[in-house]
Amino acid sequence: MSLPHPTTDQISLPIVLAVLGDPTRLAIVRYLASKEGVPLNCSKFLDLASKTNLSYHLAKLREAGVTRSEAVGTSRLITLRRDDLDRRFPGLLDSVIAAADGDPALPAVGTSEIDVIA
Repeated sequence: MSLPHPTTDQISLPIVLAVLGDPTRLAIVRYLASKEGVPLNCSKFLDLASKTNLSYHLAKLREAGVTRSEAVGTSRLITLRRDDLDRRFPGLLDSVIAAADGDPALPAVGTSEIDVIA
């Protein structure tokens, strides 16, 4: 099963900024950036929200072109689309992540055991 993702040219700045304006989604992106290139199982983020709420946030990130979700069996592997975002909006992702570092209002991610599938 393949999930729809926008092409690099379809990624829209207002949509990306709106998606990253949510603290839960920003926490997910910040954590993905810290694990750059490592596909993470979506269950890694269950400490942020319920499964239903988490599915909603992950879908919003995917639909905006911020993340890529790949279905592998019954799991979804999530990666950050850094190359596409940097090509479309140079420096944006680094600026947003840098501004979010140390923000006490953002929920913590990664407090549980890491589920990495390589």
